[in-house]
Amino acid sequence: MTVATATHIAPATNPAPMSPFHLAFPVHDIAAARGFYGGLLGCPEGRSAEDWVDFNFYGHQIVAHLAPAECGDTQRNAVDGHGVPVRHFGIVLPMSAWEALAQHLRAHGVAFVIEPYIRFAGEPGEQATMFFLDPSGNAIEVKAFADIKSLYAK
Repeated sequence: MTVATATHIAPATNPAPMSPFHLAFPVHDIAAARGFYGGLLGCPEGRSAEDWVDFNFYGHQIVAHLAPAECGDTQRNAVDGHGVPVRHFGIVLPMSAWEALAQHLRAHGVAFVIEPYIRFAGEPGEQATMFFLDPSGNAIEVKAFADIKSLYAK
């Protein structure tokens, strides 16, 4: 995987009328986290110290904490024929932004845990999804819905 520069910029504000979430997670290397979240994903950097850095992840605050012993593989569960990492976080984007991000990640050689595809096709909750890992093994899922009202469809 190559580290990208600002060719992809994550939106700096949450477009939904809700409060932003806060998520802290372990990384094995702060510089690698900066390259991945700030460089590749285009998330603006916020505050930081020697052992942590926060990013604006589509209007949400995520914080990478240096904790190498906490990094590593996570269990996977079968969903729709794929091994979905149990521990993961992510974002739901508009379909056009999801497609642009998938193209951006492919162009930068990101290895997908689950390649971009349409999950639950033709069923309630049909969605585009992709899973990939950050340099510390944290799984990230990015989703999109043709109709956001189906986000919680059963």
